[in-house]
Amino acid sequence: MFKRLNTDTLNWILIIGVILFVIELAFFHGGMIASALFSGILIYVGWKKFNRLWGKIVFWLGVVGAVFAVLNMLAVRFLIIAAIVLFIINYSKSKKEAEFIKPTLSIDQEVIIDPVVQVKPLFDHKIFDDQKTEDTAYQWRDVNIHGAFGDRVIDLSNTVLPNDTAVISIRHLVGNIEIYVPYEVEVSIHHSSIFGRAHILGEQNWKLMNQSLFYQTEKYDSALPRVKIITSLLSGDIEVKRI
Repeated sequence: MFKRLNTDTLNWILIIGVILFVIELAFFHGGMIASALFSGILIYVGWKKFNRLWGKIVFWLGVVGAVFAVLNMLAVRFLIIAAIVLFIINYSKSKKEAEFIKPTLSIDQEVIIDPVVQVKPLFDHKIFDDQKTEDTAYQWRDVNIHGAFGDRVIDLSNTVLPNDTAVISIRHLVGNIEIYVPYEVEVSIHHSSIFGRAHILGEQNWKLMNQSLFYQTEKYDSALPRVKIITSLLSGDIEVKRI
């Protein structure tokens, strides 16, 4: 979207945002700014003591307070409205400027249609509820899912992986992910999380805060079978271990 904007438009948006920020600071005694700073302190204290119950409560109170404080700032409201208006304008322009390319075939040219087969995925997309692989043997299919709340458990010991690279891609909001990998399978894990912990093949990361982790076994690039795991969480733990 921003590639379509000229520099003057972006400059005016930033200037108006700064002016609104100064107005709020000068004439409204910085009420929302003070609330955001106080919420930031709660988040910091809660994260430091996140292993205790009161720390978790303080942390999430700070997160909720910070979100409401930021959204109630005049400058932030203006930037949100400006972004929505610019998105609508640019989307409308892109639809009008879209280039349609229609291939033409000669009379003698033969049309080849590739046959396709619909395969039932291993998991369906679910907003709520937990999901896990079957306890009995099952046929492997690459996993590519997203969800909101609940746990995801994938046990690779009950299936036969292809003699190639199997892929597990999970994008989730709140919940835990557990993946069990047989010893003879090479593994690559790329995990990103806003809040949570990670236990990956013996490596422990007790406090993840807006971080990405990348691990792979020593022979991943040269040996088969192997599995590539890509996960992202807003809040939750991930555990990848041998079985």
